[in-house]
Amino acid sequence: MATSTRDNDEAKPQRGYWRWSKQDFLPEESFQSWNNYVSALSQTWLRFKDRLFSRSDDATETEELKKQSEHDMKRCLNWWDLIWFGFGAVIGAGIFVLTGQEAHDHAGSAIVLSYVASGFSAMLSVFCYTEFAVEVPSAGGSFAYLRVELGDFVAFITAGNILLESVIGSAAVARSWTSYFTNLLNRPKNSLRIKTNLKEGYNLLDPIASGVLVLASVITIISTRKTSFLNWIASAINTAVIIFVIVAGFVHADTSNLSPFLPYGAKGVFQAAAIIYFAYGGFDSIATMAEETKKPSRDIPIGLVGSMSLITVIYCLMALSLSMMQKYTEIDTGAAFSIAFQSVGMKWAKYVVAFGALKGMTTVLLVARFSQARYITHIARCHMIPPWFARAP
Repeated sequence: MATSTRDNDEAKPQRGYWRWSKQDFLPEESFQSWNNYVSALSQTWLRFKDRLFSRSDDATETEELKKQSEHDMKRCLNWWDLIWFGFGAVIGAGIFVLTGQEAHDHAGSAIVLSYVASGFSAMLSVFCYTEFAVEVPSAGGSFAYLRVELGDFVAFITAGNILLESVIGSAAVARSWTSYFTNLLNRPKNSLRIKTNLKEGYNLLDPIASGVLVLASVITIISTRKTSFLNWIASAINTAVIIFVIVAGFVHADTSNLSPFLPYGAKGVFQAAAIIYFAYGGFDSIATMAEETKKPSRDIPIGLVGSMSLITVIYCLMALSLSMMQKYTEIDTGAAFSIAFQSVGMKWAKYVVAFGALKGMTTVLLVARFSQARYITHIARCHMIPPWFARAP
């Protein structure tokens, strides 16, 4: 019987990927005719209540909705891949920018305590994501969890926020990529952008940022496994740069720069912690990879908790090395590490810092594209956007 079923499946004609039928974009019964649409409008309140109070379940999110994609995602990732995806998603330019800014303005030398506080807060969120991802190992991430716990309406609002955050956040990181690239080339900040006659502040076109985003998207389309391998290489290089920054910082450390350790008191530490928490953002991307993880119950906890633990240690060491190289009042708020290295006679190190930030932003964009595709797939499976976006070749 099993052999017969398999033969029947193989005998089915393969449907092409590029299909543009109405069924692919508007499959719901409400859109099949004008009468159906008018009838659906008359039931708006009842439908809204249904969306507000209905709940999905684990089986629907992990099994039934997968059929909308026609092909399953391959389980090819393990805990090692997830740890490096965590590095790629989280460690970007934030550590190089926010550390100096908050050390100078709010925390002083105690910026390391701010990173400890933010890391602890981020770890609590990681625990939540870990538990949900193990219970509901789907590509939908937080969107799928909210469908199960709070219903379709809250999930719908979340879906809009996820897509908006991804578009705006990726655009901002891509533009920063261009800025750091020009810094690496030792050129003026906007020299690689195209000036137009549009309103000031919106008149600089950034073809390099667009190109980086397109390239990152193409890479993620090619293969999950190859994307993981490329992310591993890029993150390893970025980690090497970070190790250099930490070691060089401690070599030129002066413990007298740590005094006074709490110039702004505990209030300043927590004010800085609230800002630098954004340097820990991105770990939620790992949850969207649960559907492609070989053993979610084992790999996801190791990947999420392991990567966040190591990142917290790295951030604290970087913050401490900066505080020991320069007194907090002298730290530059725009290019803290570059100026600090110049102050100890390592002017060439600014290029290493710029290169590290550039590599970090590259992996952030790569993992962001990777996770966004999975969010979109699951949102489309639920028909909150056209199911055409849920199709996998």
